[in-house]
Amino acid sequence: LPGQWTYVNSSKDLTLDLVHRLSPRYLFFLHWSWRVPEKIVEQFECVCFHMTDVPYGRGGSPLQNLIVRGHRNTKLTALRMTSQFDAGPVYLKEPLSLAGSAEEIYTRAGRLSGETIKRIVHEQMTPVPQEGEVVNFKRRSPAESEIGECRSIQEIYDFIRMLDAEGYPRAFLRRSGMHFEFSDAVPRGDRVVARVEIRVDETRERETE
Repeated sequence: LPGQWTYVNSSKDLTLDLVHRLSPRYLFFLHWSWRVPEKIVEQFECVCFHMTDVPYGRGGSPLQNLIVRGHRNTKLTALRMTSQFDAGPVYLKEPLSLAGSAEEIYTRAGRLSGETIKRIVHEQMTPVPQEGEVVNFKRRSPAESEIGECRSIQEIYDFIRMLDAEGYPRAFLRRSGMHFEFSDAVPRGDRVVARVEIRVDETRERETE
C-alpha cells in the first residue's frame, strides 16, 4: 500500500508520544491482545478487527467461543475502537470460514484483514453504529482448555482444533500424574487422529509437595 507505515508489536512500544510523533491517518490493530491507552483511542482513528458479527460476540476469545457454540462461519468485522471493547462503529464486515485449526483460521483472518485495510484506506470509509442485540463473550482461561465431557467425535475434534495455535494453551487431559496435550487433529470417520505430547504433570507434583 502507498504511504509510510510503521509496525509496532508490543504494548510497551505503543505510547502516546510515539503516536503523536508519527501523526498517522489510521492505527490498525491486528490480533492485538492488549488494552490500547484511552488517550490514543480518543485522539486517533484506531481500527481493530474482531472475529464476530458484532454486536453478537463482543469480548474475549471470539474464535473459541464461536466454535464451542457450533458456528461454522462468522464475520470478520473492522470497527473503530472506543473506550468500550468491541462496541465502536463498523467500517465493514467480511465472511470468514471457521474451518481448520485455530492457526489456519487466524492466518485466513490476517490475510482478510490486509484486504480490508486496503479498502478502508482507499475508500476513506465512515464507520456506522452497530445494530442489534448485544451478546458478550467471556475470555477463556487456560484451565478451560482441559477436555471435559464431549458428546460426539465432532465435539472433541472442534475442541482440539479451536485451541491449536501458537501461543495458546492447547487442549489437554490429566491422567495418572501425566499431562496429555493434543494438536494437529484430523477427523477420520468415527474417530479423531491427533498428535499427543505427554509429560509429567508439574501441577500435580506441586500439589503433592
